[in-house]
Amino acid sequence: MAKRLIPSLNRVLIEKIVPPSKTNSGILLPEKTTKLNSGKVVAVGPGARDRNGNFIPVSVKEGDVVLLPEYGGTEVKLADKEYHLFRDDDILGILHE
Repeated sequence: MAKRLIPSLNRVLIEKIVPPSKTNSGILLPEKTTKLNSGKVVAVGPGARDRNGNFIPVSVKEGDVVLLPEYGGTEVKLADKEYHLFRDDDILGILHE
């Protein structure tokens, strides 16, 4: 369903990653240790143009896991799933495994 929404300009559609609240053995984790604002990039816009008309592509691609700011973004609900739209400038970085 998210593939139907193509972000405009330099916006990125992200599905937030919800970390597990307990371990495989059943130990409950405190809320502080599970809070990492990250998400998976679902769709990206084509990019934007600067004042001189030069094309600036989006710096992330579909499938990247990114670090997000604590606040910001626009919440979007598609088929009972929650996504967030962020500008490319708002994304803090790409997380590698």
